Amino acid sequence: MIHSLHDLFLTDAAATIAAGESLAAEVRAGDVIALTGGLGAGKTHFTKGLVRGLGGGEEVTSPTFTLVHEYRSGRLPVFHFDFYRMEKAGEVTDIGWDEYLDAGGVCVVEWADRFPALLPDETQWWSLKEEGGGRRLKRNPG
Repeated sequence: MIHSLHDLFLTDAAATIAAGESLAAEVRAGDVIALTGGLGAGKTHFTKGLVRGLGGGEEVTSPTFTLVHEYRSGRLPVFHFDFYRMEKAGEVTDIGWDEYLDAGGVCVVEWADRFPALLPDETQWWSLKEEGGGRRLKRNPG
C-alpha cells in the first residue's frame, strides 16, 4: 500500500482487505461508507477488511441477493448493503434503510451510486477501479 488512505494502489485482494482494516480505526457510529466500482472491483473485500478491523469475526459475503447483511460482533455493528439489483429507491427504503441509518452502526453500501440521493450528506464516498494489474482505491468528495 502506498500514498495515503485517500488514494491507494492495491496490488491484490489481501491489500484491499488491509485497506478496509485501516479505515476501521477511523469509523464511528452512524458513519455511511459508499463504495463504487465495477463488478469484481473489490468492494466486498474492502468490507471484509472493515468488519475485521472492527473486531468482527463473521464471514463477510456480498449481499447481492439478500440486499443487506448484518455483522454485529465487532466494536460497532456493520450493515452491509448492495444496491446493484435494486430498481427503485423505494426498494431500499422498504428494507428498512432509515432504521439502519439510525441504528448506531456503520452502513457500507456497494453500488451506492445507483441511489445517491438516499445517502446522507456526510457519507464517505470511495471508488475502486482496476488499474495496472491491481486496483486504485480513492476517497472522493461527497
